[in-house]
Amino acid sequence: MSSSTNTETKKGGAYNRNASKHRNLVVPHSSLYPPDSDRYHLHISLACPWACGTLAMLHLKGLDYAISHSIVHPTWGKTKPDDDEDKHHGWVYRSKGDPPMSNPLGHGSFTCDDDALRLDTHTGARNVREVYETKGNDFMGPFTTPLLYDKKTNTLVNNESTEILPMLNSQFNDIAKHPDLDFYPEDLQEELDELNKSIVYPKVNNGVYKCGFARSQEAYDVAVTELFEALDFLEEKLSTQRYLGGEGTRFTWLDLRLFMTLVRFDPVYITYFKTNQKRLVDYPNLLGYTRDIYAMEEIRKVINMDHIKTHYYTSHPVHNTFGIIPVYNGPDLTVPSGRESM
Repeated sequence: MSSSTNTETKKGGAYNRNASKHRNLVVPHSSLYPPDSDRYHLHISLACPWACGTLAMLHLKGLDYAISHSIVHPTWGKTKPDDDEDKHHGWVYRSKGDPPMSNPLGHGSFTCDDDALRLDTHTGARNVREVYETKGNDFMGPFTTPLLYDKKTNTLVNNESTEILPMLNSQFNDIAKHPDLDFYPEDLQEELDELNKSIVYPKVNNGVYKCGFARSQEAYDVAVTELFEALDFLEEKLSTQRYLGGEGTRFTWLDLRLFMTLVRFDPVYITYFKTNQKRLVDYPNLLGYTRDIYAMEEIRKVINMDHIKTHYYTSHPVHNTFGIIPVYNGPDLTVPSGRESM
């Protein structure tokens, strides 16, 4: 999944996210995709909450030395620049020193002088679409991040973040620096799955997109009501426990997924996706929870507010014609959360 237009519109104007198509699994002793060191590569957008989560997991497990990654420019660019008939815009690679990018309508000037940018040196692709087409024979897309790529067989492995995350958590433990860290604890899995399926994914992670990309007032009204009912529920739940699962003492994959939405909420979603009934700063427990998780070095290092804001405000001209980026970066996340004793 990604913040790209991996969508279709349901009858009535409701947003619907299409399913990911590349669903191979890395499995120990597999003849096709075994968990070897220096074999796999992740294509990442730091703006995308789904991709950013997989990169955080890479760092949490200590796999950044064993699985390489590349980072796209936050502004969508033309993916067939030499074809005047092809109008597709998506994730593109840029090098430091390249000319600034404009939004798809030609407005704005968004620098490439960014130390976070990282080319895909393994395929030499100019953009993520090119990887899908030349290595996956996928000409339909959507051409999303995260994308797990196999450098040995030159094939696409998986582009579904909910499958990449557990693979990184458990299938690479023989080469991970932190194999003892388990973010999918078996004793909490049933509870976490249910909370994810009923609240976190449909009403919050995907709920903000349902608000932002709704094409009717009725669809927006349903989505925004569900979103804030879910946030109210989570605010109450996190008033008595530090994290989401069990007694709240263990940080898990579901906390990571929720955090990736919350960290984008005030700087982007309350404006861009019209989720402004309340702000993150109006939820003391959710704000403290976000600060608590941001304090983890492995997660903090993947949060790039410039990439987050630049992508959303410059890549969808239908929502922001001139690519104007608002000044607000959200609340100060470096303030101590005070949740350590919970």
